[in-house]
Amino acid sequence: MHELAITQSMIDLVLEQAEKAGAKEVGKINLVIGEMTGVVERCVQFYFDFLSRGTPAEGAALSFTMVPTTARCQGCDKAVELKEFDWNCPYCQSNSMEIIAGKELFVESIEVE
Repeated sequence: MHELAITQSMIDLVLEQAEKAGAKEVGKINLVIGEMTGVVERCVQFYFDFLSRGTPAEGAALSFTMVPTTARCQGCDKAVELKEFDWNCPYCQSNSMEIIAGKELFVESIEVE
């Protein structure tokens, strides 16, 4: 359900930037979403289609770049993509991991006309 608030914030940001640019229409919105956020693409799309009605963003294409959860091992300093229940380093078996990717959630760019 948090996708509703996230999508509304995204639309507000996009419309603000489109207005600043003097754009009449938003053609495409490029989003970056980290795996750890739990944001579901199809939910964002559903809410976007509903919330953007009657705005310059109505009909805009959404593009999603999903970022996998990645951590750096504090034991051997190697970066590894983490799986859901396996947070041990495959190189040294340490479980001392620092998350370095996967928490992203932002509008990377917008295309306007």
